[in-house]
Amino acid sequence: MIANTDNRYGLVARLFHWTIAILVLADIALGLLGKFTPRTGDTVAFLQVLYSTHKTIGVTVLSLAVLRVIWAVSQPRPVPIHPERRFETFAAEAAHWVLYAAIFVLPLSGWVMHSAEVGFAPIWWPFTQNLPFIPKSESLAMTAATVHWISGIVLAVTIAAHISGALKHAVLERDGTLARMWNGREAGNGSATHVKKSAPLLAALVIWAFTIGGALTVFAPAHDVAATSQRSAQQTAGWVVRNGNLSITITQIGAQVTGGFENWQADIVYDPETGTGSVKTVIDTTSLTLGSVTDQAKGPEFFDVTNHAQAVFEGDILRIDEAKHTATGTLTLVGQTFPVTLDFDLELTNGTATVSGGTLLDRRDFGIGAAYPDESSVGFSVEVLIELTATLIE
Repeated sequence: MIANTDNRYGLVARLFHWTIAILVLADIALGLLGKFTPRTGDTVAFLQVLYSTHKTIGVTVLSLAVLRVIWAVSQPRPVPIHPERRFETFAAEAAHWVLYAAIFVLPLSGWVMHSAEVGFAPIWWPFTQNLPFIPKSESLAMTAATVHWISGIVLAVTIAAHISGALKHAVLERDGTLARMWNGREAGNGSATHVKKSAPLLAALVIWAFTIGGALTVFAPAHDVAATSQRSAQQTAGWVVRNGNLSITITQIGAQVTGGFENWQADIVYDPETGTGSVKTVIDTTSLTLGSVTDQAKGPEFFDVTNHAQAVFEGDILRIDEAKHTATGTLTLVGQTFPVTLDFDLELTNGTATVSGGTLLDRRDFGIGAAYPDESSVGFSVEVLIELTATLIE
């Protein structure tokens, strides 16, 4: 029988249930495997396929969830087999609502995260890569990742409770509860009544409100405001750097990925009359964020932040022509020192300097990414951009 009745599930409902269940369990396993697989040159290809599979399954589940809801609202729902067990029936109903929400929240948060970041592991055909109205934003991607992770924990706990309840009915009570969903066997009194939906639905809404609210507040990605303020107010030989941005752009599997360093400070000496001076910039490499490849970028094959927590650029400033300047010196990164020239524009207005410029590095000069001898996974070039505003202290 295709359709539901009051005491059995029809073929369509059962196909939706078991297909989504298998895909969700497989996706949880893939997500955990990816989470705990080291990011190395040997695993990058494996992780790309793994996460592409994980994302594609997630979007497939979302599509099936929409179809399942459309089907469910057109069908009668089998009544509880034990309506007299009010708390048990209430808990089972609430768990169903939590699970229904989960098959929307998990894929959507994952898709938002994918849309907001750039680069790693595309979603496979026929699904699109990006959601409408979702900008490329590292902070949005991190927030969506937090919602995705916390919601995954709620889903896993609810699935465990759901399976435990199903096994209890099947093994201990043998009352046909599982059989109704497994093979469509009739069970229960079709004339029994459903519990009121309002209380279990409210309980599920409260659970998800705490889950998403906690992900957006208690477990939200932390921003080191104190360190940023300290950096911004750092006095440097007559100049105070008020604010600034130090970003890098790499090429990951053919797509550009942009990130940056949250914590850094620049000691600047500059004479506007002669157009000469010097700069020393100390960068906290542990503050690097680089989209979905942040952990890999901080690892031993790249910035190796555990052993090299700082990078230092020291150079001499020379004015070339009006606003155009250059800083020629050396960059010490992951224990390697290499000559670097940084071109920038400097505008002075009433004692305030606005600087914007950059340089192009080759990761091979610093021995970074030696396990990636070509550019098929990680490009050789790293674009560095710096923007800052500083004021002159008399």
